[in-house]
Amino acid sequence: MSDRNTPHGHGHGHGHGHGHGRIRTLLARATHSHDSADRTDTALESSSRAMRVLGVSFAVLLVTAAAQAVVVALSGSVALLGDTLHNVADALTAVPLAIAFSLGRRAATRRFTYGYGRAEDLAGIVIVVIITASAALAGYEAVRRLLAPENVGALGWVAVAGVVGFLGNEWVARYRIRVGREIGSAALVADGLHARTDGFTSLAVLLGAGGAALGWRLADPVVGLLITAAICFVLRDAAREIYHRLMDAVDPALIEQAERIVGTVEGVRRVGSIRLRWVGHELRAEVDIVVGHELSLVRAHAVAVETEHRLIHELSRLRAATVHTDPDGPEGTDHHAVLAGHTALTGAWRGEG
Repeated sequence: MSDRNTPHGHGHGHGHGHGHGRIRTLLARATHSHDSADRTDTALESSSRAMRVLGVSFAVLLVTAAAQAVVVALSGSVALLGDTLHNVADALTAVPLAIAFSLGRRAATRRFTYGYGRAEDLAGIVIVVIITASAALAGYEAVRRLLAPENVGALGWVAVAGVVGFLGNEWVARYRIRVGREIGSAALVADGLHARTDGFTSLAVLLGAGGAALGWRLADPVVGLLITAAICFVLRDAAREIYHRLMDAVDPALIEQAERIVGTVEGVRRVGSIRLRWVGHELRAEVDIVVGHELSLVRAHAVAVETEHRLIHELSRLRAATVHTDPDGPEGTDHHAVLAGHTALTGAWRGEG
């Protein structure tokens, strides 16, 4: 049974069906024409902004790394080498991210029904691997120099290169983190955190140069080891961020906000379970609501539509929702009895026994 031309207060049709006494309004596609256009434009704008960030930061970091590489060749500083390697690695992370954002622009298909947003999470894994490789190489060079100390030359230029590295990385970090948070991209935020750590490790190069200037030959490799430790800390944070995305973790505050929004919709008697997941830098929701059992199919559907409408407008980064309505009564009636054996493991998240 389907009625695609029933009005719901906005003058737009909505396809729907029902079975087993329940109404499922599959709203992954827009329920209003203006919502569809707005969400598509927002998605494309997010990807465009991300691509701009990657292009600009890639250029800035390459210039920074090139300047430092010249000084490494002149001075032989292993601390500056570690910083330079990290800057090169940070610049290279723009490549998998650019590929991911490009894939994310593709429309959903019958095989990839949610689109290609998860490519960002795969890019995040590549970023973690790159950070790991840079940490390993920097640590190896620091230990090698610690076992066989060498004098560091051109200490003034090493100090200048450290300052240049800090300024370049901090600018890129602020840019990536700000835009990443605005568009909801965990991978871009992780990349920004990576750049921020690079900035502080660049300042550590100054300590190595200062110690070498005072005659402590081990100052440069010791600082190289400290830089390696700092890289490992940012590796931990980036890995944790990507792990959360891969496991569909969300900030509990978002769930609480969604519950408040749904609870204010007229016709919703109780809020059941709410599940959110990130697909790329956009949120999708699955919502269970309880409505009066005396409502008609059309009216119950209208409540579900209004629920999605409110969530889209009030919950940041939400692109689509699937709203499931349960009737509240008559007393003693189990509307899901036929599914009891199939939902035993999922009853908890449905708010059922």
